[in-house]
Amino acid sequence: MPRAPTSLPGPQPRWAQLLDLPQTESTTDSRPGASLPDPRLLGARGQKWPASQGQEMQSTVNYLWHTDDLLGQGATASVYKARNKKSGELVAVKVFNTASYLRPLEVQVREFEVLRKLNHQNIVKLFAVEETGGGRQKVLVMEYCSSGSLLSVLESPENAFGLPEEEFLVVLRCVVAGMNHLRENGIVHRDIKPGNIMRLMGEEGQSIYKLTDFGAARELDDDEKFVSVYGTEEYLHPDMYERAVLRKPQQKTFGVSVDLWSIGVTLYHAATGSLPFVPFGGPRRNKEVMYRITTEKPSGAIAGTQRQENGPLEWSYSLPITCRLSMGLQSQLVPILANILEVEQAKCWGFDQFFAETSDILQRVVVHVFSLSQAVLHHVYIHAHNTIAIFLEAVYEQTRVAPQHQKFLFEGHLCVLEPSLSAQHIAHTTTSSPLTLFSTASETPKGLAFRDPAQDIPKFFPKVDLQADYTTAKSVLGAGYQALWLARTLLAGQEFMFRGLHWCVEMLQATCRRTLEVTRMALLFLSSSLGTERFSSVAGMPEMEELKRVTELRSKLRALTEALSRCSYSITETQMSLSNLSSELVKNWDQHPADSVLFGQDEPHLQTVQEIQNEARAWLQRGADSQAG
Repeated sequence: MPRAPTSLPGPQPRWAQLLDLPQTESTTDSRPGASLPDPRLLGARGQKWPASQGQEMQSTVNYLWHTDDLLGQGATASVYKARNKKSGELVAVKVFNTASYLRPLEVQVREFEVLRKLNHQNIVKLFAVEETGGGRQKVLVMEYCSSGSLLSVLESPENAFGLPEEEFLVVLRCVVAGMNHLRENGIVHRDIKPGNIMRLMGEEGQSIYKLTDFGAARELDDDEKFVSVYGTEEYLHPDMYERAVLRKPQQKTFGVSVDLWSIGVTLYHAATGSLPFVPFGGPRRNKEVMYRITTEKPSGAIAGTQRQENGPLEWSYSLPITCRLSMGLQSQLVPILANILEVEQAKCWGFDQFFAETSDILQRVVVHVFSLSQAVLHHVYIHAHNTIAIFLEAVYEQTRVAPQHQKFLFEGHLCVLEPSLSAQHIAHTTTSSPLTLFSTASETPKGLAFRDPAQDIPKFFPKVDLQADYTTAKSVLGAGYQALWLARTLLAGQEFMFRGLHWCVEMLQATCRRTLEVTRMALLFLSSSLGTERFSSVAGMPEMEELKRVTELRSKLRALTEALSRCSYSITETQMSLSNLSSELVKNWDQHPADSVLFGQDEPHLQTVQEIQNEARAWLQRGADSQAG
């Protein structure tokens, strides 16, 4: 029997209309977008809008667009991709609907006024305010960001477990700079989330992220409060969540710190690919527990999860092991998240401290250090003006190798670091050319800690369900890309291990050669001394005492000669062992690239699966459109 089509959700409650919140429910998967929403409500950027919308050309005096080119839609406006009639330049137009004019006049003009005050590279630019020819609807003409949003980046399977470190730092830099401009102009955004952070590719191929959607924004100084409620459920401050989502009457007022909470959730999402607070069944299905998690969170915790129905809440004080950020960056980021994901406003940081701490991270330089005893590449974040002693201490914090036991190699040469010198004297490192750390103390090898990606592959069910298959395919792709990233990390570690051990062997061989040369010179000198018939006499010493002294000296010289001979033999044996080890290393190193041949075939396979998944998504969309028609 054919399966009945999924029914459309009923009318949204009043609070959802005011908040402009999607009504689809989340699954137990904490990655937003892991569950496919009803395709009849699905847009090009994951936004939702009524399926019955007419399709037509619309225009203002200078711009033209088709309603097919919908980028997103809220309760009061729709955003389309449009073109300038004369130049053909692509722009985004925000067209306000009839419902928007039911709002108070000061609310209607607020977004125009806010955008006119702002001018920053990390905020979407407002070009003009025009009106449609027929309906006289207000239209905001804005900068078009062709690479989607941060949300679309995070929904891509290769980022299912968070962004790579370089891209995360770009997001952090752009969000901090954009928010700093807002606070300089006394603006509170009130709807910070990945979907409202647009992505644009720069001329040199680098990502540029820009804050957008200022429909909920308003002017608000640090010491002022507001009572109106805006935002998106998963990113809402708990006090606002209580009133807007749980609809509990309360007379609380809100300040600019509500933006900090939303930034904290957004940064955690970007770093891990998941939301920080996840009740059993998902945030949209278990709202009361969602509120409990955010309000009962202990100080210092940055995430909370409920793994089974009516089960206990589990708290996390660090980022998950699947996070791709280095431990060096995590150690800088976690305290920031802990202090802005703080419910009590008295305990929560203000923007001044947030900007100071994030700027401190962004101003640091990275020294790449590969630890031979751990087989791990570390990113050590320090300031250029720090001393090398501070760098050595930072290395100890990550590797537990004490500064006095740290020895470094760089490109095969011993790197002597004087603690009193500036860190600027450290060689310039990269991820492919790090400092190699080995310890002079006895260290227990540890190796890279990781979670087996196979644990994140969902169960397959024989039931035919295209939407469930889509969700499963997305999860499998995420686990596949995680396995690919892990394989690359392990192979890079293997390469660094071969190089580091090869350099250590070469250094030991060179030391053996120098020691053997000195030993042989000493033996030659001792042999010539022992062959001398008479040692020089000492004035005033009786002949018997002098003879005794000479006999003792000869005995010591013979003992020293024997010891040096044994030492010379041991050094020669060590040289032979090192030569054999070096040959074995070279042999294994030569075999290493062959492993990469099979490894290099994995990514095309994942891309093929992703193309099939995208086709399934498009098929779902077309089928839903035909049903709606």
